[in-house]
Amino acid sequence: MSLDISEITPYNFSIVEPKWQKFWMENQSFAAKRDGKKPKYYMLEMFMYPSGKVHIGHVRNYTIGDVLARFKKANGFSVLHPVGWDAFGLPAENAALKQKCHPKDWTYQNISVMKKQIQSLGFSYDWGREFATCDERYYGFQQKIFLAMYKKGLIYRKESEVNWDPVDNCVLANEQVIDGKGWRSGAPVEKRMLSQWFFKITAFADELLSEIDKLDGWPEKVKTMQRNWIGKSEGCSIHFKCSNGGEIVVFSTRPETIFGATYLAISPDHPLAKQLAGTNSQIKAFIDEFKKGTVAQEFLDKQEKLGIDTGLTVEHPFLDKQLPVYIANFVLMNYGTGAVFATPAHDERDYDFAVKYNLPIIRVVKASDGSEELPYVEDGVLMDSDFLNGLSVKEARHAVIDKICEMNLGKREIFFKLRDWGISRQRYWGCPIPMVHCEKCGMVPLDEKDLPVVLPADVTFSGTGNPLEAHEKWKHVKCPKCGQDATRETDTLDTFVDSSWYFLRFCSDDATDLLKKEDTSYWMQVDQYVGGIEHAILHLLYARFFTKALAECGLVNVREPFKNLFTQGMVCSVTYRKENGDWLFPSEVKKNPDGTFETINGGEKVIVGRLEKMSKSKKNVVDPDMIVKSYGADSLRLFVVSDAPPDRDFPWSDEGLEGCWRFINRVWRLFVYLKSFGISAEKCTNEINVESLPENLQKVYKGFHQTIKDVTDAIESRMMNKAVAFIRDSVNAIYSVLDDVKGNEELFSVLMRDLVKLMAPIAPHICEEIWSELGFKGIVSEHVWPSYNEKYLCVTEINLPVQVNGKLRGTVSVGIDDGEDIIFEKALALPNVQNAIAGKTVRKRIFIKGKIINFVV
Repeated sequence: MSLDISEITPYNFSIVEPKWQKFWMENQSFAAKRDGKKPKYYMLEMFMYPSGKVHIGHVRNYTIGDVLARFKKANGFSVLHPVGWDAFGLPAENAALKQKCHPKDWTYQNISVMKKQIQSLGFSYDWGREFATCDERYYGFQQKIFLAMYKKGLIYRKESEVNWDPVDNCVLANEQVIDGKGWRSGAPVEKRMLSQWFFKITAFADELLSEIDKLDGWPEKVKTMQRNWIGKSEGCSIHFKCSNGGEIVVFSTRPETIFGATYLAISPDHPLAKQLAGTNSQIKAFIDEFKKGTVAQEFLDKQEKLGIDTGLTVEHPFLDKQLPVYIANFVLMNYGTGAVFATPAHDERDYDFAVKYNLPIIRVVKASDGSEELPYVEDGVLMDSDFLNGLSVKEARHAVIDKICEMNLGKREIFFKLRDWGISRQRYWGCPIPMVHCEKCGMVPLDEKDLPVVLPADVTFSGTGNPLEAHEKWKHVKCPKCGQDATRETDTLDTFVDSSWYFLRFCSDDATDLLKKEDTSYWMQVDQYVGGIEHAILHLLYARFFTKALAECGLVNVREPFKNLFTQGMVCSVTYRKENGDWLFPSEVKKNPDGTFETINGGEKVIVGRLEKMSKSKKNVVDPDMIVKSYGADSLRLFVVSDAPPDRDFPWSDEGLEGCWRFINRVWRLFVYLKSFGISAEKCTNEINVESLPENLQKVYKGFHQTIKDVTDAIESRMMNKAVAFIRDSVNAIYSVLDDVKGNEELFSVLMRDLVKLMAPIAPHICEEIWSELGFKGIVSEHVWPSYNEKYLCVTEINLPVQVNGKLRGTVSVGIDDGEDIIFEKALALPNVQNAIAGKTVRKRIFIKGKIINFVV
């Protein structure tokens, strides 16, 4: 009597998952090894900050990476898939204040908690390479790098105007100022003059820019963001004679508009502005007000354009007229020369300023489309511009620069918007800078034998200032050059330094050496890097610079760190609020039969919001621990890659998670049922006599070869959601022929074997269990990935993904020559599609031949 498949005991993940996690850990199943006989694959997800809790965004990010790592291992690659902790930073100091604990204790406790959470998800990490950036060994190596870069001339110290965060009490790089506010605190940023350490990132500006074109595996959006941030500008300098007897030098990228210039604008930090402030109280007051804002150009571009007339004028280089000189808040001293000539008709900032202060606006470029709208910044033909009349913008630019050079009024110039990276931070929980201040010798680097400079443990946090400044015992040392009394540098390094080279450190499992060239030469570049697009400028640009700088220092042989970059979408979920605006957790809300929502306790009306990024403040978060306890890690892993393309935002739904749990059980019941017929590893053969099979089994077997190809292609192209859909279809196909198992055990053994291999990167625990129960030796990913036979690939039918409102709902097999009506009919027959459109109107049907079907409802 055959087993009733519907009565099979559900899959017990609570026993199976810990069992295999323990096995992987004890056997170091994913320890990376250099193997000259295999191709290498370096898979890396962006460093995790130990905030105390893993969130669903982490789970999605790391699941995407783990699918690729396991897939590549099964395809014969020697895989490096490391994990670590980006552990320095202000949150630890804030916690020290609030919770009366030490930042180190808070950080390592959080790492311990999060490590257990990560391990419960079954990621294939090489835990032997784990480190935290606050480990003394790691930041000791970082101090060695600092000294190497200092000796190479890539680090310097100077007094500079900086962005000061009054809440975090530290300096911020321009990249860390968002809309005039600190990237972490959200506080309005102020300007201050401080002595700061800088990385000479501008020395690599040309290379950083030109090499972007070679980053073929990066999203175009990220490359564009980096190009814009580096901001190469070609133009010329022009010397204007000033009415005070001196001259003002400006840099312009639009010198062809010189005949439309109606005023000059200089930065409040320009030497002339500071000189004038000494005798003019109104100018001084204007400059003092300017100091309250950030030095970031992006913010200045957005804020209201303000200025003050200096009373000075300059001579126009080609016309017999004087131009007034203004001090303006939109001109930065650290770009160009800190002075610009303003052509309001052809620049938005100049135009806004001219309108506000009633200055002349003179058009000198005729629009190619005849538009009269101002400001006009596109291409056109020069007018009212003397010797430039009739020339295109590009032609006129070359002509006027030639004329300026000929008249010795200036010269051709190239400027970059990119500024050197200020790395000094006035805080405790960071990497100490290995320099000392000596009255006799000046700034002196420490000897390597004196490293690491370890942070003192006995510090007091008051919430203001840097605790290292007050630590007399730690601060006072002897100068390594002359032996006299000296003081340590009390600033610590920007935490972005810590994450700018960690991927290189992962290459060496020997913790005694800084960087082993034989290791970095073997593993680098990172073949696939996964992380959020919010790091497009900060982390990714810094990492590119650091790799080039270390190559200049002779420490590595590679100049670009990341071969391929994948930016995953955010995890979003619905928000719930009371009418008074209070946010509610989903567990506090119930849905009524009429479709309205109310609170479970009290019956108050609930307003349902749109899908938004998960946020603690809005209470629309989901706890991964609870999901793993209720559904298992495999269900969660399957869900976070199944419902949307990985680069798109992912809509969380409890129904979708439930569906994945049901599918996991469906696969388990299939295995148990087939095992009752005796399927096993021994019965697997690579040569199935296809012609001897009944027609329905031939179709399933040949179709499975198509599934192998489709899943392989989907994972290679990072479309894990499509891979899941193809796997689901193959399971349905096997279920459809279960009446024919008896007598065809070899066929079903092969089908189950290859199904497990295809699923293993996504749902590894259940697959390891089935693999073992079938009698195979070793773990699944150590066995070769399934291969397909070209002759069995469907040539008369193809599988097409079916979407509803752009969300994947399944796949459908259609004939190559099927008409659109037949294809839409088959797609609409899918149960998931029917559920998605139930009670709605299909407003549009989209069919792209050979690619996709989409219903807009």
